[in-house]
Amino acid sequence: MSSTTPPPPPTSLTERRKAETRREIARAAAGLFVRHGLRATRAEDIAQAAGIAPRTFYRYFATKEEAVAPLYATGAERWVEAVRAAPSDAGVLRALEEGVRHTLTPGFSVSASSWEWVRTLLRLAEATPSLCRVWAEVCRASERRLGEVLAERVTRAGAPAVTTAVFEADGGAVGGAVVVAPGSDDNVAVAGEPPALTPELRFAAAVASAAVRAALEAWAAGDGPVDGPDGPAELALRNLAALRDFPWGR
Repeated sequence: MSSTTPPPPPTSLTERRKAETRREIARAAAGLFVRHGLRATRAEDIAQAAGIAPRTFYRYFATKEEAVAPLYATGAERWVEAVRAAPSDAGVLRALEEGVRHTLTPGFSVSASSWEWVRTLLRLAEATPSLCRVWAEVCRASERRLGEVLAERVTRAGAPAVTTAVFEADGGAVGGAVVVAPGSDDNVAVAGEPPALTPELRFAAAVASAAVRAALEAWAAGDGPVDGPDGPAELALRNLAALRDFPWGR
């Protein structure tokens, strides 16, 4: 696991303390990057701002750019978990949309004032190859987890009898597909095993993740407000329309 890959959820007290230290370092790094810029900030400056020794910093992160990975990852994890937490009877597209609304609408999971930090960090990633790699790795890890969540939802909806997968958009059903036939092994999860992540679901997770990432980057590149028709939430919802007729249950 690289230092930019989000660690698994902490379980022990020691792991929780390490996770909190990572977050404190990330917040200190982001503050310095926003105020002084990436080039003018050293790893030693981040350590001082976080109240730790430089050697402690390097136990957690290999470079100063990697120090903000937990902040990038937090937003990505919130979206995936919001998709997971959507009502079980919601279609997959509706779950993705609800995840977007919960994560990208100001005041839900990120305060309105924090969004300007998000904009600056995304602009820095766009302008700096080393920071762009950190952002890309976080997005790739989030995409993998989203694929697993989509597989769980499709499997729950499709097993073990004949089922019609309904996708919802704008409050109405727009399509369906028979996903499991009696006696078929398709989409039936074996007890104790994770649901199968099919090539189709990998593709869907990649497209959905790109829809959100592109929305965030497009918003960050401009100067518009975080809410309204050109905010990240509305941009992401329009992008997700590309998945409206996706055959989730195939």
